[in-house]
Amino acid sequence: MTTTTNPLLTPFQLGPYTLRNRIVMAPLTRNRAGPGNVPQAMNVKYYIQRASAGLIITEGSQISPQGAGYPNTPGIYNHEQVSAWRKITEAVHQFNGHIFLQLWHVGRISHPSHQPDNTLPVAPSAIKPDGDASTYDGFQPFVTPRALETDEIPGIIEQFRTAAQNALEAGFDGVEIHSAHGYLLDEFLRDGSNQRTDKYGGSIQNRARLLLGVTEAVAGVWDGKRVGVRLSPLESYGGMHDSQPEATFSYVVEQLNRFDLAYLHVRENTIDEVANPAQHFDMHKLRQLFSGTYMVNSNYDQHRANTVIATGDADLVAFGRLFIANPDLPARFANSIPLNTPDPATFYGGDERGYTDYPFLKHN
Repeated sequence: MTTTTNPLLTPFQLGPYTLRNRIVMAPLTRNRAGPGNVPQAMNVKYYIQRASAGLIITEGSQISPQGAGYPNTPGIYNHEQVSAWRKITEAVHQFNGHIFLQLWHVGRISHPSHQPDNTLPVAPSAIKPDGDASTYDGFQPFVTPRALETDEIPGIIEQFRTAAQNALEAGFDGVEIHSAHGYLLDEFLRDGSNQRTDKYGGSIQNRARLLLGVTEAVAGVWDGKRVGVRLSPLESYGGMHDSQPEATFSYVVEQLNRFDLAYLHVRENTIDEVANPAQHFDMHKLRQLFSGTYMVNSNYDQHRANTVIATGDADLVAFGRLFIANPDLPARFANSIPLNTPDPATFYGGDERGYTDYPFLKHN
């Protein structure tokens, strides 16, 4: 298939980097970090296998012990973690790949068993999320989080800044700020989870204050051209919702333009995935509002991805499950080769089975 009919395979200039294709490996929580939330040897192998992506975005990596919410997820807040991540970045670079680290604070989507001294998770407001927390002892009901005090919030921004500095030291090409999927920054953005009455709550401008402050801090470490931001305006995980999602996220996207970011990464939930279909909106409007590189992510297949790039509705497409099962996904797309089928039973936790043992194309 030619690049004319397969624009996914065309190079793309992302800030200072020339990506070999427009195929992005989405951030994927796989729960396979070692003790102490430190990446281990099989994580190196996993990322090397997928280095033919134009860009790899790593699994979410907590910016502090407080930011953790799942078993065996990596961190980026101490020297041991930085050293372990450096092995991964060096390996990916040896295969001419590019890799960004996703900076993550889960907020209320945690459990006291993940928190230092078994304290409560933190959030903008003391509102219990729907569902169950994933813990080392299985699933347990979420708890009502503790609302952050106003004077604690600069400390959250500092956690992101320090994590960004650690990612730079670990040799990454850039970072992605995780402001999606019901985690801390997303919780501040949406009025269903943010009922504060201080300068971080109430108006859209106030609710966006934390994300914009974090973005300014991280861009101060990296410069905006090597920083991405991920949003999911209609994600309902944990009971997330907003009374005016189109207005909220239109404002956020317009404000993010001032940082001259590497990209905006938008998870485009379908109407079937939205808790209140009446609040659904055409997220392509965000593409029109954003002045930089636009990345989409919504269970795309090759045909849909080529179409969205050909029409100009996106510059890059992130693939999740397809990259789990097909470490050589770009080659399969290039040669119209059938794809391996993902095994959901091995998505989260475990050993190399379902992680690094998916077959590659056989070459004669």
